[in-house]
Amino acid sequence: MTYFPEQLIAPHFLREGGEVVSPNERDLLRLIWRNPGLSRSEITGHTDLTQQSVYRIIDQLEERGIVSFGSPKPGAGRGQPSPTLRLEGRAAYSCGISVNTDVIGICLMDLSGKVLAESSITLRERSMAQSLDLVREQLIEHQRENDLSDEAFFGIGFAIAGFHVSGTRFNAPLPLHEWSLIELGPLLTDFFKRPVWVHNGGKAGTVAESMFGAGRYIRHFAYLSFNYGFGGGLVSNGELLHSGVGNAGEFSGMYDAEENKRRPALQYLIENLNRNGLDIPSITYMRKHFDAKWPGVAEWVDEVTPAYSRLINAIWAIFDPQGIVFGGQIPPALAQMLIDRTEIFDRPRYGVARPRPKLIISEIATDASAMGAAIAPFKSAFY
Repeated sequence: MTYFPEQLIAPHFLREGGEVVSPNERDLLRLIWRNPGLSRSEITGHTDLTQQSVYRIIDQLEERGIVSFGSPKPGAGRGQPSPTLRLEGRAAYSCGISVNTDVIGICLMDLSGKVLAESSITLRERSMAQSLDLVREQLIEHQRENDLSDEAFFGIGFAIAGFHVSGTRFNAPLPLHEWSLIELGPLLTDFFKRPVWVHNGGKAGTVAESMFGAGRYIRHFAYLSFNYGFGGGLVSNGELLHSGVGNAGEFSGMYDAEENKRRPALQYLIENLNRNGLDIPSITYMRKHFDAKWPGVAEWVDEVTPAYSRLINAIWAIFDPQGIVFGGQIPPALAQMLIDRTEIFDRPRYGVARPRPKLIISEIATDASAMGAAIAPFKSAFY
């Protein structure tokens, strides 16, 4: 993950020490996020802190408006009932921006993870400057519609298709050449006048899945991001793996030049559909109108299955996740077709096979990358 720059966070969000939350506060906020309805008295059993310390920290967070108290749990034992805890969404909101090859997704989210607004902008032949102007217009309109104050606007999460090079520079596909190999952090921070956290699109989708999707019930999974290209991310013990230079989960990197054309990137499916006489202008259109009976779909699935199955087995052998999630912009019906064709290379010993990861179709129906971008500032600074 890269961000730029944290020191531009508005002063009213900061503690006396110059940080948004302390390490102990972060630990408690993470507990509250992961355990909806947790009561104040129950938190002590999840930490090494004393009950006195827990109550003091929670009270401080409540005074700052970051945490609020809810009704006590019924039948929670003797003594005075302990209030339940929740993140106070009104404390802050963020804007997630996801740049794909055909569309820019926009997602406004509050501190509690509630989506406040979603929209999109078609890229067409617009320049980067024109596209950003439209994004800002949409952002202002969403702020007005939701009566959001500028003071509570915490920051921007930005995701772009392409692999990470260094700093806030990404190497994006050809349709996004103008966005490629430039320092996006300083440019976007100057444009939006807010700190900006910059991510690869597949990693942002992985973060969304970890916070709102499969990550709610499994702690170790791989996320396959089917977009114009093909990538993803890895989550271990609930946290996104970045590794050396931030490109863990760039699954297309395992294919040579010839195999690369037969990997499950949706650009090749669209080309195949159009060769078969259909008029599919974009991946967004395909996802919305997808029909498994379209001429060219079964042919594409046949063509990519060997490379796809090898990837599934490689993830299983190297990472050993509990699940592999099919996400990005892939239509659910197409994801199911791939799952049905999966070939597992297991060789049972003594009649016993290795436990397999569950193949899961993402339940996030909207732009997962924009959602992941939106929550990234909060995950970085609060929990």
